Amino acid sequence: MFPFGKGFAEGIAPSLSAEAYPFRDLHPHIRTLVDAFGPRRVFWGTDLTRMPCTYYECITLFTEHLPWLKGEDLEWVMGRGVCEWLGWPLPRA
Repeated sequence: MFPFGKGFAEGIAPSLSAEAYPFRDLHPHIRTLVDAFGPRRVFWGTDLTRMPCTYYECITLFTEHLPWLKGEDLEWVMGRGVCEWLGWPLPRA
């Protein structure tokens, strides 16, 4: 998706993996995507109708199995980025 001339990235899904959860063959591709676009423009999401895993595993793939994606970068990928893009208010910390 590339709305309004700005680049946002989506498209790496566990359904593309040749391996079982945690889909280690996708990890370098996810990192390449995040490195190329930056964590503020990579949005986590899932299409449960096509996933070879549970919703929980879709989440923990990012939150527990990508050791390089931590802290504020993880926060942006897992929801803050899409909230900012859509103009949705975030809860105050």
